[in-house]
Amino acid sequence: MGRALPDARDGLKPVHRRILYAMHELGLTHDRPFRKCARVVGEVLGKYHPHGDTAVYDALVRMAQDFSMRSPLINGHGNFGSIDNDPPAAMRYTECRLQALTTSSLLQDIESETVDFIDNFDGSQQEPTVLPSRIPQLLLNGSSGIAVGMATNIPPHNLGELIDGLVAMIHNPEITDTQLMQHIHGPDFPTGAQILGTAAIKEAYTTGRGSITMRGVANIETIEQRNRPDREAIIITELPYQTNKAALIEKIAELVNDKKIEGIADIRDESDRDGMRIVIELKRDAYPRVVLNNLYKQTPLQANFGANMLALVNGEPQTLTLNQFLKVFLDFRIETIERRTRYELRKAEERDHILQGLLIALAQLDAIINLIRHAPDAPTAKGELISNYGLSEVQADAILQMQLRRLTALEADKIRLEHEELQKQITDLQDILARKERVLEIIETEIKQIKTQFATPRRTVITHAEGELDDRDLIANEKAIILLTEQGYIKRMPVNTFEAQSRATRGKAAAKVKDDDTVEHFLTCCDHDSVLFFSDRGVVYCLRAYQIPVGSRTSRGTPIVQMLPIPKEEKITSIVPVDEFSSEEYLVMLTKGGNIKKTELAAFSNIRANGLIAISLEEGDQLRWVRRARVEDSVIIGSRQGMAIHFRCNHEQLRPLGRATRGVKSMKLKDGDELVGMDILPAAILDTLNTDTDVEIEDIPETEDIENNEENPEVAGNNSVGPWVLVITMGGYGKRVPVAQFRLQNRAGQGLMATKFKNRKTKDNLATLRIVNSDDEIMMVTNRGIIIRQAINAISIQSRSATGVRVQRLDEDDAITGVAIVPPDASDAEDAE
Repeated sequence: MGRALPDARDGLKPVHRRILYAMHELGLTHDRPFRKCARVVGEVLGKYHPHGDTAVYDALVRMAQDFSMRSPLINGHGNFGSIDNDPPAAMRYTECRLQALTTSSLLQDIESETVDFIDNFDGSQQEPTVLPSRIPQLLLNGSSGIAVGMATNIPPHNLGELIDGLVAMIHNPEITDTQLMQHIHGPDFPTGAQILGTAAIKEAYTTGRGSITMRGVANIETIEQRNRPDREAIIITELPYQTNKAALIEKIAELVNDKKIEGIADIRDESDRDGMRIVIELKRDAYPRVVLNNLYKQTPLQANFGANMLALVNGEPQTLTLNQFLKVFLDFRIETIERRTRYELRKAEERDHILQGLLIALAQLDAIINLIRHAPDAPTAKGELISNYGLSEVQADAILQMQLRRLTALEADKIRLEHEELQKQITDLQDILARKERVLEIIETEIKQIKTQFATPRRTVITHAEGELDDRDLIANEKAIILLTEQGYIKRMPVNTFEAQSRATRGKAAAKVKDDDTVEHFLTCCDHDSVLFFSDRGVVYCLRAYQIPVGSRTSRGTPIVQMLPIPKEEKITSIVPVDEFSSEEYLVMLTKGGNIKKTELAAFSNIRANGLIAISLEEGDQLRWVRRARVEDSVIIGSRQGMAIHFRCNHEQLRPLGRATRGVKSMKLKDGDELVGMDILPAAILDTLNTDTDVEIEDIPETEDIENNEENPEVAGNNSVGPWVLVITMGGYGKRVPVAQFRLQNRAGQGLMATKFKNRKTKDNLATLRIVNSDDEIMMVTNRGIIIRQAINAISIQSRSATGVRVQRLDEDDAITGVAIVPPDASDAEDAE
């Protein structure tokens, strides 16, 4: 028990305590030269530790390893082993000295009678039973040991957090374990990595036992290779605590050879002095996210730390909670401060006693000098001084040893000043001993100094597991734009990155797009929304909006394969934000071949990590557009050559189907034509319109001067509050057409003309067709990544047969590829309700 379990006060086992004390005795502080480890081991063996030299050297090495100790206690010089479990060099080659933290926090005041000393093994030396630690070292660096019938395994923590927790306990002695967790968030491992969930941490802190899940840090990157196509790779940069890197690589290779993990082409260890980097190169058809999940499941890349918070309290093993750990330490620290204060008080009183004797001598100097001169020997002079002047033996000795130079007026003044200072110090020390709050103030001041000097940022990230406090509870529900390029780069930006601009201006660059890349998908949503990603294969994936990394206007974004298990040949063709999965709402899906179907939104509430089938597709067909709709709504679909069809979403026109179904025909297309878009017209607006006949409103002009920036005057009967069908062409022209001009038809018809094109020679085509209202704002994006934000009111109202006005100036080879409607502010929505 004595050698395997740490003391709850200083967190050390006897061998560690003896090593540190021996180094302190040798004067190996952080500002002195290094000394051979063999010298230190010899000192420890000869004076304090009657065991083998291997045990002592192994313990010394571990205290110097930055991957074993969160705050190493010894500064090592030479080969002290590695995270690959390489052995350290022999002790005759390596050198060591104490770290500054060790001197400041563990060995300070050890000569001030702060701790008890006992005889060593042969009674020739004295050694401390505990070190006067100023910090909870047991929690800082952790400990593990197996005794007889019991074991301990305490994880390391962050110094700054521990000190914050201790300060909180000083101010509130009744603080609970849960309240302490607001300051001490969880273990902080020297190797970084992640901790999954807080439930196990809470269990360990409140009961003394818990299994904490650790996970290494791995990212999916695209490796560019010369003369070969780019490949995806998993890059591991941090490992769980006490995971052997070489053994991990060996385990992965073994699993690949046994075909237990598929999709790995090559494994390389590219670690160097700058940090760890394990590169796992993937095969072309591999799903990076699936491979990574398999690595977590089958290798030590994810491991458990079985916390068992056992330590010696007054020589007895006890399982402690977080609160009890700090309480035991705080009680020890109070005792240490009181012992130090009593020692300083005794020394001050002894010194002051001598000074009082000297002051008596200075007051009657001539008589005392005469007495000493006439005394036959020193004992007689001492006796006469004691009897004649009422001095003590110590005072008489001090007077007899006094040098002649101290009889000068200046030296006499110094003695008086020192006496006055000591009187103040004695009063202060007595006050400290009389008042516990003074002791606590001193403890707080000292630990705050240590925090300022030695605290480092947290290395281990604690992530919230499923079923716990959700990340979104900690994230503001801001409006955001999400962009996805053709080559699969995704990013999120705040909507206020782009302020509204006038019609026919150039817009702002929204993405640093490569020459061969274009912005393909573009939507606006709120950070708390679920974002559904539909691929051309008819598979749907899901992410929370806030999980998509934020990028600046000019950044390229993050490869979507790092976030979703999408194979290389699969493409995202539609993105739908969802705030709530309701059974009263449907997803309407339209394929490239013209098949349309609607499925309950609730069917997509639990999407697996590797996706879910949303629609069955015919050979060669692709899923292209997905929109949310209710059963009373209607759908409007546009084609590249400017045709549009409008029909209801009710069960007669479009009956609800399950996920794995194909759908029905939506629109009859002319040769060479294709579908370009679909939008939903809400029922509340639909009911207010007279859409039973094909309404042509003669008051609305068919054409307009395209360069003219003045809006058309509002025309009576043109439904000036909307909604409108927003028609935008690839060439940068647009208009608002009253929905009433698109009469309701039966599904699978040819539809009506939606727009004329300004100049067919430029091969202008319809880019998109959306339903908008007068107070909406839209954002348009070109294939070069230029975004413009514009108020709908800036775009003229025209008839179906008009050509529209210029909405965005485009470079010669640029074209509009997408339009998104900016969602209203959450505050606006609340006001509306």
